Amino acid sequence: MKKIILFADPGIDDSIAIMYALLNPEIEVLAIVSSYGNVDKEQATENIAYLLELADRTDVHIIGGTNAPLSGEIPKFYPEIHGQEGLGPIRPPEDLSFELTNFSKIYDIIENNKDVTIVDVGRNTSLASLFLLGENLTDAVQEFYIMGGAFMVPGNVTPSAEANFYGDPTASHLVMTNFDNLYIVPLNVSNKAIVTMEHILAILEMTNHPLVQIMDEVMKYYIDAYKKLVPGIEGAPLHDVVTLSLMVNPDMGRTIRREVEVLTSGEGKGTSIADFRVSSTPSEKNSNIYLEVDYEMFLKDFMKVMSSAGK
Repeated sequence: MKKIILFADPGIDDSIAIMYALLNPEIEVLAIVSSYGNVDKEQATENIAYLLELADRTDVHIIGGTNAPLSGEIPKFYPEIHGQEGLGPIRPPEDLSFELTNFSKIYDIIENNKDVTIVDVGRNTSLASLFLLGENLTDAVQEFYIMGGAFMVPGNVTPSAEANFYGDPTASHLVMTNFDNLYIVPLNVSNKAIVTMEHILAILEMTNHPLVQIMDEVMKYYIDAYKKLVPGIEGAPLHDVVTLSLMVNPDMGRTIRREVEVLTSGEGKGTSIADFRVSSTPSEKNSNIYLEVDYEMFLKDFMKVMSSAGK
């Protein structure tokens, strides 16, 4: 079983990833770190609390992360993709009750649990801050799974940059260059993890779990948004879910061990760079980029986890 601390900024894709993590018997969620990204930190926190309440998992720590990138720039949000509140048409109840735990709690959790995996599916600001404020972080954490970057495919914010790395390239560059046991899931892999409304409706026929029951409204909004962005697409890619699925099922994908650099300014801001030439050498540290994913294997895993909820 993987014990994880999940960094997220829900956002629809992050929300489905949180559902997947909470429902997967191979994952123990120790805490969720709430940060800005798809929505502001306050809304992201409320969304996390709402999902934990639906899952009856209020035992999971909600930890307050960062509000803005290391540069101090005002972050840009994406209501056209995720909705004003980050859950498409759904709004968390106004009387939602939860406790936001101090950021320093992350160090306690790492110290008290062996073999913790950190998964960051949002902007990397909070994770970079964790490194800057602490000591020997990469020695204490078993591995890091990061959803971000784009290699040999276009970006989704600029011609070359993916949204998470573009949102705080300074933080992403720090993580890429200082962390060990790093597994990066970029757009060239996550774009392939497409889920359709037919898949969602099939899941809903197999479970009445309260957490899963909101997926139809949420995913319809997300898929409709993607159909406007990518004409001809039949569903929407679950970038963050496939990151968790690869963590649990590493044989589902193929990796290459390479150093990664993230450009922090100029026209190439947020662009991720690695040397894939035949003459290039593997990274000295354990830095791995996913290049391929078995889509059928991913879909089978996603359907199984989500449809078995409450059984």
